[in-house]
Parts: sequence; C-alpha cells; structure tokens
Amino acid sequence: MDTVNQNSNAWDKKVEEGSRYTQPVTSEKIQKSKTGHWEITVTTEKSVPRNWFPKSLRGLNILCLASGGGQQGPILAAAGANVTVTDISKKQLEQDEVVAKRDGLNLKTIHGDMSDLSAFEDESFDIVVNPVSNLFVKDVQCVWNEVARVLKNNGTLIAGFTNPLLWIFDDTQERKGILDVQHSIPSSTLDFLPDSEVQDYINSNQTIEYAHTLEEQIQGQIKAGFVISGFYEDDFGGTRILDNHIKTFIATRAIKLKMD
Repeated sequence: MDTVNQNSNAWDKKVEEGSRYTQPVTSEKIQKSKTGHWEITVTTEKSVPRNWFPKSLRGLNILCLASGGGQQGPILAAAGANVTVTDISKKQLEQDEVVAKRDGLNLKTIHGDMSDLSAFEDESFDIVVNPVSNLFVKDVQCVWNEVARVLKNNGTLIAGFTNPLLWIFDDTQERKGILDVQHSIPSSTLDFLPDSEVQDYINSNQTIEYAHTLEEQIQGQIKAGFVISGFYEDDFGGTRILDNHIKTFIATRAIKLKMD
C-alpha cells in the first residue's frame, strides 16, 4: 500500500472540499502578525504559548513541517521569520502560496513527505513547527530523527499529535454519543475495516491514519536527541463526546541537545 500517495491525494481532496485544516488565514490576521500580535495552533483549539518562541522571530529559519493549508507558515512569515513550508499535498501548499502572494510574504514551499527531509541540509533550521500530522506516517521515529537532523543545536521542535486513547473507540458510534471500545494501539485505519471494505475505502481517496503509542510520540523524541521542555493538552472544542471526559490532543515543546 502506497500510503504517501494515498494521503497526498486524500489531502488534495480535502482542499477541494474546503475542510477546516485547509482554510487559509485572513489578511486581517496577517496584518496583525506583522505588528507583533500573532498566534498559531499545532493542535485543534489552543494557541501555542508565546513563551515557547523567542521574543522576536526576525531572521530565524523556521520549517513548518506537514503544515500546508495557509495557516501557521504565513503567520510566522508575517512575524518576521524565514519560513519554509513542506507538505505531502500540493494543493495544501498552494494555499500557503495564495496567502503569500495576497499579503506580500516571503515564504517557500516544498512538496515532500515529512519522514524524508533529504531536501534540507543538516542543521538548517532554528525552529520546526509540526501541527498534528504524524498520524499519517507509519513510522513516527523517522520523523523525529529527520527533525533532529535538520534542526540546529539547541533548536526547538513544537509538535502536536493525537492522544492514542482517541483511537480505541469505534468512530461511527462515538459520533453518535456512544463510547464503544473496539480497537487496540498501535493500529491503522485499515485495521479497523472489514477486508471487503478496504479497497472501496482506498478508492474513495480517504486518508490512511496510524494510531501511535505515547511511547512512540514522547520517548521517540527523546530517543532522537530532544529534551521535552513544554507540554499541554487540547480537545475538539466541545464538539465530541470525548471532550467531556479527556483531552485527545497533545502538544510538546522539545529542545535538541548538542550531540558530542
């Protein structure tokens, strides 16, 4: 199964459908960002604490990883950073290009897989911003390793990802308000489907998602050479029954250690 191609096509489709995470920021937000009044999200609702960033982004090289859609990248560029956005979906990257052209921003876009950053030299970036997206990658350790490689020593990784608890419930039932435990972790979307439905799911250009363990997410960063220096949780904003019981998204701030 070519997961990369499948998810690329699926996200192109989401752009065409106008899904939430494909909606570019407004010119008003860009203008506010140019005056220093900016914020971004890497989960669903909560903004990343401003003290997770330096006081000024001027001249800093920031990689927005798997972050197309015209959201984080343009805001950080408007705040003064040298921003590169990479994403698996060309149509998502086009959203960033639209905002850059509309609002006069200097921003680069590169089409690529988040687990293969060979397009970038070692120690190229001061900060990597990675919104919830590693659920589309089977081997999340490859992502953490590649991020560590392209970050400068003492560079910062700000990442959002899914609490694996979200995946244990049957999604259709959960949307009806019923918490029905059906699945184990780790697993993937295709594991949840009867064999007779797998090909139809693939043909309909739906994303293939992977439920990673917390050990893969957090210890995986540490294994790659990071020290976790910040943490918060987030949810769907009260729109799902699970929001009444637990937060289902996590954000971490991690610093790359200087390796001897």
